[in-house]
This record gives sequence, structure tokens and C-alpha cells, in this order.
Amino acid sequence: MQAAIRSFVSGGNVVRASLLQHLRVINPASQPSVFGSRSESTQPSRMEEHGFESTTISDVMKAKGKSADGSWLWCTTDDTVYDAVKSVGRYDNPEENPFFLDNIPQSIFPTHKYPQALYPKASSVNINKRLWDVYFKELLRSFVKPGDDGNYASTAASDLACLQAISRRIHYGKFVAEVKFSDAPHDYEPAIRSKDTEALMKLLTFEKVEEMVKKRVEKKAETFGQEVKCVSGDEESEKNYKVDPSLVSRIYGEWLIPLTKDVEVEYLLRRLD
Repeated sequence: MQAAIRSFVSGGNVVRASLLQHLRVINPASQPSVFGSRSESTQPSRMEEHGFESTTISDVMKAKGKSADGSWLWCTTDDTVYDAVKSVGRYDNPEENPFFLDNIPQSIFPTHKYPQALYPKASSVNINKRLWDVYFKELLRSFVKPGDDGNYASTAASDLACLQAISRRIHYGKFVAEVKFSDAPHDYEPAIRSKDTEALMKLLTFEKVEEMVKKRVEKKAETFGQEVKCVSGDEESEKNYKVDPSLVSRIYGEWLIPLTKDVEVEYLLRRLD
């Protein structure tokens, strides 16, 4: 799919003109403004010279006389046109869930036909609004220091990447719930019919598995999150981590796992609709 998109995007002036005609941004006033305008202006001739793999969305917007103050959560104004085009239509993928349900862009490419893995009337479960609040009001405080370093653009880009990754992870709960229900529908049907969320939560909870997940992510953080130093002797035993591994485990235990199970419960409540 990636190779096909790359070939299509580099297919000549007709495709380039079509992309420039269709690429647009929503009204910045209707969404959070997370990026400032770029200082240099870019003309269409420069875009032709640089190509779409180095031209940014901001460049396209400036060439069209648009403001570069806003962004979607499917791409940012600092994304290249090639990367942004790959993202258009991302919410056709059942693994992706939008943060803002209005003004979702239509793909300008034929979309992939994804298999129907989820129950149609339950597939629309989306708790991203709640995730947004949890992330900015609770989760961030656990791993960032208070203050202002002035790096607003890179900070916003990192926040968006984190939000999208966390959203994808917790909404996998829909697939998990479907598998659990399909394996033992008679175990879940009484609780679903009576709308008993507590009973559903008990059925979905496996404490040993959750503990194993927390230990595994902590071990991964220890292994892949340590600062690498080329030293020898006693100094080698002193390890510094980019993020405290125990904090990663805590984030899973206090936020990611509970939110995932909330998605599972919401999905199951609609499973018999």
C-alpha cells in the first residue's frame, strides 16, 4: 500500500495539481491551535522543485494563501505532503479512532477494504474525549516537570503522537471484547441484557494477566529506555533511564489498563443491539 501511494504521488503534474486542489485544513477556530506559522513563505514553484516528500502542509497552505495556524490530529502542518496523504483516510481503519468526530477528511485515494472484525453497532465506541481530559489533567503531571521551555511546536507534536498511540492501544479493547464474547457468549449475555457493568468488569478482569503486562512494560522500559554509555568498570553498573521504568508500569496500571477495560465494557453493552 505504501509503495502504491508513493508511486501515485510521484506520478506527475496531474497528480500534483490534484493534491494541491484537495488538501485543505479545517477552520483553526474550531480546533485547538497547536502550531505557529512558519516564518518563510513557499511558492508553488519551490514545491515543484523540492517534491512532495520534502514539502510540508504549511508550505501548501501558504502557497494557497491559507493560514498555517491550525492542524488536524491526523496530520500536523509540519508533516510532509507525502506523510499527510498517507494519513488521509486513516479513520477508515477500525483500529483508528478520531478525537474530533466532525470534519473528518475524506480520502482522495481508494480506501482499503478492511475485514468486518467488530460487531457493527458496537464498533463506534470511542472514549477519546475522556482520554483527552485524562491525558492533560492527570497523566502528563506524572512524567513532565512544571515550567516553560518554549518548545511549543515540538511539545505539541509529541503530545499528538502520544495521544494517538494511547488511543490506538486502549481501543484495541473493542477487538479483545469481541474475541472474549465470541469464545463464551453465554457467560456475557445475562450481564449485557441487564446492563450490569460491574458483572461485565469482573468477567473481563484477569489480575494475573494485568500484573504480567505491568511487569513486561516495566522490563521493556528498563531495557530500551536506558541511557547508553560507553564506559567500563564500576560505572557501567549505574544505569540512567529516560523515563523511570516503574512509572511506565504505573501508567499502565492506573490509566491504560482501566481505560481499555472501560472500552471493552462499552463495546459489550452494545454487543446484542
